[in-house]
Amino acid sequence: MRVAVIGILALAGCVSAQPAPEVAQGTFAPSYQGVQTRLLDGDLVNFRVAMSGARSVEDVERYAECAAAQYTLIRGYGFARHVRTTVKEEAGIWRADAVYTISPALPRGLRTIDAEVTVADCGVSGIPTV
Repeated sequence: MRVAVIGILALAGCVSAQPAPEVAQGTFAPSYQGVQTRLLDGDLVNFRVAMSGARSVEDVERYAECAAAQYTLIRGYGFARHVRTTVKEEAGIWRADAVYTISPALPRGLRTIDAEVTVADCGVSGIPTV
């Protein structure tokens, strides 16, 4: 009896070890609809972006981050720090309102970005910048 139970358990282990079938996720086809940039005060910059076809809030936040990184380089700086981002979706259009500080040196804080590295990554990912 003990041998039969071990055999059944071994067989059950083989069945559960099979990979799960892949689930179709659909095609990611974003439409980036532009960036509005406003200098708020010295090194504090507001970015408003719009896109359709986003999979989630993270896609829209990433678009704003790419815009912030390019703007940072345009202004001759190398780093930015995320301050805040709000995202809304209405009728299939996602909008983000993001604020970043820009600086020549790595700023304090946890949500800092190296603008040059980020712009390069955005290019590889197909996300447009300013």
